[in-house]
Amino acid sequence: MSSNAGVLAAQLEARAAVAVPAATAVVRHHAMILEAAIRAGASGRPGPGVQTGDYRRSWTTEVHATPAGVEAIVGTARPQAARLEYGFSGADSLGRVYHQPPFPHVGPAVQRVEPLFLAGMARVAEAVAG
Repeated sequence: MSSNAGVLAAQLEARAAVAVPAATAVVRHHAMILEAAIRAGASGRPGPGVQTGDYRRSWTTEVHATPAGVEAIVGTARPQAARLEYGFSGADSLGRVYHQPPFPHVGPAVQRVEPLFLAGMARVAEAVAG
């Protein structure tokens, strides 16, 4: 009885060597597009008004390899992010009362970039499988 398991394993390893860098490039590229889209949406109406630009500049992108593949984290540590995205009505921790409408800028950016990202990953999958 013979097997081509060794040949198959070598082919799979060769394809993996191509897939990981290609997937990393697609993830990095689209994460940067997402960051730019969020920043653009956080630059005045219909998004939040720009006071100093600190919030807009606070958005960052990190790309990491994980055991499952590649991940990108696009985010900000600024406390006003959720309030701007979803709005806020009520008293804050200092007792000030606000009725701030939402200025969605993250959700719409994700909706615009997601199809582009999925198409990019589909091209990687086709190239690896091809």
